[in-house]
Amino acid sequence: MIPERRRRKTKTIDLGGVRIGGDAPIVVQSMTACDTRDIGATVAQIEELEQAGCEIVRVAVPDEPAARAIRDIRSRIHIPLIADIHFHYRLALQAMNSGADGIRINPGNIPPDGIRRIVTMARENRKVIRIGINAGSLEKEIVAHHGGPTAEALVESALKNIRFLEEMNFDLIKLSLKSSDVATTIEAYRTVSAKTEYPLHLGVTEAGTLIQSAIKSSIGIGTLLYEGIGDTIRVSVTGSPIPEIGLAYGILRALNIRRVGPDIVSCPTCGRCEIDLAGLADQVERKLRGMKIPLKVALMGCVVNGPGEAAEADIGIAGGKGAGILFKRGKIIRKIREEEFVPVLLEEIKKMEYEHGRNQDW
Repeated sequence: MIPERRRRKTKTIDLGGVRIGGDAPIVVQSMTACDTRDIGATVAQIEELEQAGCEIVRVAVPDEPAARAIRDIRSRIHIPLIADIHFHYRLALQAMNSGADGIRINPGNIPPDGIRRIVTMARENRKVIRIGINAGSLEKEIVAHHGGPTAEALVESALKNIRFLEEMNFDLIKLSLKSSDVATTIEAYRTVSAKTEYPLHLGVTEAGTLIQSAIKSSIGIGTLLYEGIGDTIRVSVTGSPIPEIGLAYGILRALNIRRVGPDIVSCPTCGRCEIDLAGLADQVERKLRGMKIPLKVALMGCVVNGPGEAAEADIGIAGGKGAGILFKRGKIIRKIREEEFVPVLLEEIKKMEYEHGRNQDW
């Protein structure tokens, strides 16, 4: 685990029953990619996100029907819901009236009077506001002063808007400073983390498709988390949001910050590999999606070196031509046929899940 002395201490807030900041676990978020006005489709996607491990979800609110839809959506899901608001403050008020647990606003595109109205209602109803500073919609005067959407410009906007909310006696604040440029994102968060104690939501915006997002997010979010910065995270992926959850937990597991779900390790293959290891890894990953217990699963393409190379795994398979071996924590359990790889592995994992339920210290 990251030493406690390195975790930046922040103010603790409650968002729909989920603690954020302080010593609370780093929370994984996502955002739906469907039309919020389509209540059935939105609920179905949120349920799929929940099963994958999403802990807070955000929905777009482009108009009044979307704001009204939040009432039905919120009543049918089990995780806190944030309404994403741009341009029109009335949509934020409607979303809060419909049961949104929090509001994400971009102060760069909402007039000050509108912000005041949002803050007034949020204060009266104990709703969290995320000040979402985005490089693409900074205040024009700040961009002009800094000569572009630099890290310094993002920080100036963030601190300016924090002061504005504080002057209204409001402190249920979460903060994000996002850029599509990884280095700018890192520098902005580093700087602002030394200037405020509000919890920070991390992310690299417009990170691209799966592979590009994995690269940019692992570097940007991972660097900041390693330095003890960050209280919630979202890995942004173009398209379906479901893969975002696996990537987010993968970053947290890689840094030993949270042990949630399976950590699947597999060798890169070489000339000794005589099985379809890539296909096996994909199949196992799909079958274990949504599993919550922390389990290290090794899938190795060589029966000679496999168990030794994956000795720290809780369970694994090392495959050879037509057959392989099942091992647990470096010890060989038995030989199995190739067609048994997946069913035997899943059956053993089910047993380990049962034992985990009986012994939480496992």
